[in-house]
Formats: sequence, C-alpha cells, structure tokens
Amino acid sequence: MATATITTARGTGSVRLAHGEDWLTVCERGLLIPGRGVAVLLPDGDQAAVFMDRAGRVYAIGNRDPFTGAYVLSRGLLGSAGGRPFVASPLLKQRFDLATGACLDDEEVSVPVFAVRAD
Repeated sequence: MATATITTARGTGSVRLAHGEDWLTVCERGLLIPGRGVAVLLPDGDQAAVFMDRAGRVYAIGNRDPFTGAYVLSRGLLGSAGGRPFVASPLLKQRFDLATGACLDDEEVSVPVFAVRAD
C-alpha cells in the first residue's frame, strides 16, 4: 500500500500532486481552507480530493468513494482516530486514512493516495 508524502504549507504558493512521472500543479495553496476538501480533475480523467488540515498539512487521495462509486470524498468531513487523520465519506460515512488511503472501517478497501508538494 502506498503512503502519501505530506507537506506542511503555511504561505502562498502552489499545491502539486505526483501524477505519473510528473508533478501536476492543481491549485494555489491559498485557495485551500483548513478542514475542507477540493476536487481536482486530473489529465487522465481521474479525480483527486485535496485536503489541508488545521495544522497546515496537505493530503491528496482519490476522490471516488469505493463503496458507492460516487466522486464525493472531497466533500467529506475531516477527523482523526488514534492520531491518524481521515476523511469520512459524506454518503455512507466510511473513514479513509489521508496518509495511506486505507479504509479504517473495512481493511480490505482503500483509495489511491498521491504524493503532495505544497510550497
């Protein structure tokens, strides 16, 4: 299972995701609101959900909820369990670890994670 690179970002600058062999700029860091997610359409048609926690750490996971097939994880609620940051799907409330993509409620399910650079 992959683990995301987590970057703490405070100032202005860009948020970039590892996508294939390249780093893709997805938004300005100042557009992220702590505790909220944004959906990003990737060049291959897939989607990522990008989050900034209240400490300024930026995470990116796949936006598709594997339980429903809907692209909604960017609209989920952020929280933590045992010190692990997660997003809870807004539909059925399954929780996904933001660093690893693992579902905290069903160990056989996960979502992709993307390495993030926020500078």
